[in-house]
Amino acid sequence: MQKDELLNRRAFLIGGAAAARALRAMPTSPACTLTAEQEEGPYYVDYDKVRSDITEGKPGLPLRLRVALMHAKRCEPLSNVSLDIWHCDAGGIYSGFTANHPTGPGGRGGFPPGSPPSGDFGPPPPPLHHAALDATRFLRGLQTTDDRGTAEFATIYPGWYLGRAIHIHLKVHAGGRVAHTGQLFFPEEVTERIARLQPYAKHREVHRTTQDEDEIFESQHGASGMLILSRVDAKSDAGGFVATVTLAVDPDAVPEPVSMRGFGGPRP
Repeated sequence: MQKDELLNRRAFLIGGAAAARALRAMPTSPACTLTAEQEEGPYYVDYDKVRSDITEGKPGLPLRLRVALMHAKRCEPLSNVSLDIWHCDAGGIYSGFTANHPTGPGGRGGFPPGSPPSGDFGPPPPPLHHAALDATRFLRGLQTTDDRGTAEFATIYPGWYLGRAIHIHLKVHAGGRVAHTGQLFFPEEVTERIARLQPYAKHREVHRTTQDEDEIFESQHGASGMLILSRVDAKSDAGGFVATVTLAVDPDAVPEPVSMRGFGGPRP
């Protein structure tokens, strides 16, 4: 593997100083407009493992994800709530579903196993909410927000699978309930460059769905979850990125689940 294609863990840590500068540059007075709800998708696992590093050795471009949560009504940092995230690996595979995943023979592209939309595949089945198919839990984890309302994860830049733009899923748990379900997205111009690096480049036989092609992004206000990316190494993407976003959440809310219109259940 080329040195400039994939940064190892040690190099990512060396870039920590640059990452810290980027994190401090986050806006401290964000707008407190309630962030739009988005669908959960079928690959959620109720996994309450509190950890900041969720990579489990998975290859990919290092990504330091920092999410700042604001109280949508009080317009102040939302501390001591749980942020739960999950996403696929560089090859488009979700942990818990490694044998039956969206890029595999049973996955029918971007639709989960057993959840074709309609038409040639037959009528849509009931929503897919079942136990994980295997014991893997890479790229999943939970953190509690600090006094500034922030939670941070060490992960990798996600890959893609047919039918969805690259994204990270999240849930905010407050007071024993789910107060927000959403998705985070990446700037297309950055993803286009990352797709040329390994291990992503070997996955290019699968069409990379853009945000313009992703109906979930278009219909569920995906732009509200757009990440701001800063290079760890100012000279190269290969150094990885710091990704920041601010979301406004009502911790007392119990939002109705969102699903794709016209389908029997949620999409991934």
